[in-house]
Amino acid sequence: MSELGQRMLDGTKEPDAGSVQAWIGARNYKRWARLLKFIDENYPGVFTPDWIFSGKKYGWWLRFKKSKSFCGLFPERNRLLVQIVFGAEERAKAEKVLPELGPGVREAYTNATTYHDGKWLAVVADNNEVLDDIERLLTVKRKPKRV
Repeated sequence: MSELGQRMLDGTKEPDAGSVQAWIGARNYKRWARLLKFIDENYPGVFTPDWIFSGKKYGWWLRFKKSKSFCGLFPERNRLLVQIVFGAEERAKAEKVLPELGPGVREAYTNATTYHDGKWLAVVADNNEVLDDIERLLTVKRKPKRV
C-alpha cells in the first residue's frame, strides 16, 4: 500500500515545521513555506494559523480563518493538499478566472462538490504552476490587504 496521501494522524502532538517538512518532503515543504509567506504578505494581521486535529480519519491540518474560512493546508505523506471553500458570491468570481487557470485546477474546481455552505475545492499543490493558481484563487476569495 502506498503512503502517498496519508495524513498526520498522531493527535497527541501538534505538528511543527520540522515534522511537516519530514512528512510532505522537501520539495512540497518549499511550496508550503511559499504559501505561508504569500498569506502573511498579502493578508498581514488578518489570519492566525490554527492547527486542527480532525480525528484519526483526517488528521492534522492548518486552518486560516477570520470570520469565515479562508483556506486549509493538509500535510499529506509526500504531498500538500490545499482546500478552499467558495461561497456563492466567491464562486461567481472564481468562475470568471477559471479560463486563466491550468487544466488540473480547472478540472478540480469543476468536479468539486457544492454543499449548502459552498463549493469545497481540494487541490494537490504538486508543482509551482498549481501553486500559482491556488494563490490566484485565494486573491479572488479575499482581496489582498497589502500594506
